[in-house]
Amino acid sequence: MTRIYIDADACPVIRETLACARAQQVPCIIAGNTTQNLDRSLRPQDPRAPKDPEHPDRGFWADTLQVGVGADSADFAIASAITPADVVVTQDIGLADIVLGRGARAIGVRGRVYNPLTIDSMMYIRHEEKKVRRAGGRTKGPSAFTEEDRKRFSHNLAQLVQEAKCASR
Repeated sequence: MTRIYIDADACPVIRETLACARAQQVPCIIAGNTTQNLDRSLRPQDPRAPKDPEHPDRGFWADTLQVGVGADSADFAIASAITPADVVVTQDIGLADIVLGRGARAIGVRGRVYNPLTIDSMMYIRHEEKKVRRAGGRTKGPSAFTEEDRKRFSHNLAQLVQEAKCASR
């Protein structure tokens, strides 16, 4: 069964992801550290995770996965929980690399679907930029998040979830 995991650390598209999960009738898990109020994104009428995780009901339900405060705690929790049928929403290229390595799908918050053929070059660029910053240099940050980014994300997520659902049957 396909599930959507959200890496909630500074994620601007939680609402859009939950809307997609509701529309596509797939479970959605929001992962973040204990300093975040993850429940604020859920609607009071949203069904919560089934009591028996081994036999979840088909269809939409939502849950939160609170992890400890620490670098990459949510990333490690997501990485250990995903299956090849799952989709992960993250802006962390390192987590996207792990997700792809486990056979699952990953999408960035601006709608970029991470690809196993290009993730190594993205990791290399990330590494080189980190070296520049550690040496005291500066690198260009991301541009402002736009409504166009939000629309692209929603469109591409819907397609990715549909593909994952078809592949997991």
